[in-house]
Amino acid sequence: MKILGLIPARGGSKGVPDKNQKELLGKPLLQYTIEAALGSKMLDSVVFSSEDATLIDLAKKMGAEVPFVRPGHLATDTASSIAVVEHTLKTLADSGRNYDAVCLLQVTNPFRTSQFIDQAILKFKEAETDSLVSVLKVPHEFNPHWVYEVSEKNTLKLATGEDEIIKRRQDLPAAYYRDGSIYITKSEVITSQQSLYGKEIAFIKSDPKRHVNIDTMQDWEKAVVLAEKFNK
Repeated sequence: MKILGLIPARGGSKGVPDKNQKELLGKPLLQYTIEAALGSKMLDSVVFSSEDATLIDLAKKMGAEVPFVRPGHLATDTASSIAVVEHTLKTLADSGRNYDAVCLLQVTNPFRTSQFIDQAILKFKEAETDSLVSVLKVPHEFNPHWVYEVSEKNTLKLATGEDEIIKRRQDLPAAYYRDGSIYITKSEVITSQQSLYGKEIAFIKSDPKRHVNIDTMQDWEKAVVLAEKFNK
């Protein structure tokens, strides 16, 4: 199975100004993800997608491949990730390069390791599912079996649709949420269903001690603390 490592990043940011090129402990944020991808033994290519000349220049210097400039309409606040992935697959296919699956690595999750990427790819291959996502466990107080929605009568109802709440924390089934670190999807699912998930989704548990998804300055401050910890 031939797998494309895709790192998308656009210029500008509202929550953290110019975050993708902003230095985190002496390295541009995007460098963390590029280094992890290039260190993977199971990615066949590492492609960087951006419309921003500064980011493109940085990515090339770091060793990522930049075979095209992303169109401006795919670099807006409203542009979807799936549209960016589809564009990449089509552009590469037009030049004779085809891949069986895409491993999407977002720059805003800087502390995944090369080893974790390879573990995820191996699990995806073994599972033979449409996709695989990295996840973290939902804290028990936010478990869907304990979450309420507002009914049409303006009263509370369990989000799961159950009549009775599960009383003991120990009896709650494990629940997980996507942490944004890794998405792996078969190319045929991306092109035919316009989806990063498909019907069957495998998962791999991330290390919560290494997790941050940088969207706000508070997230950035957490990332600085983690970067200092990992570089001791």
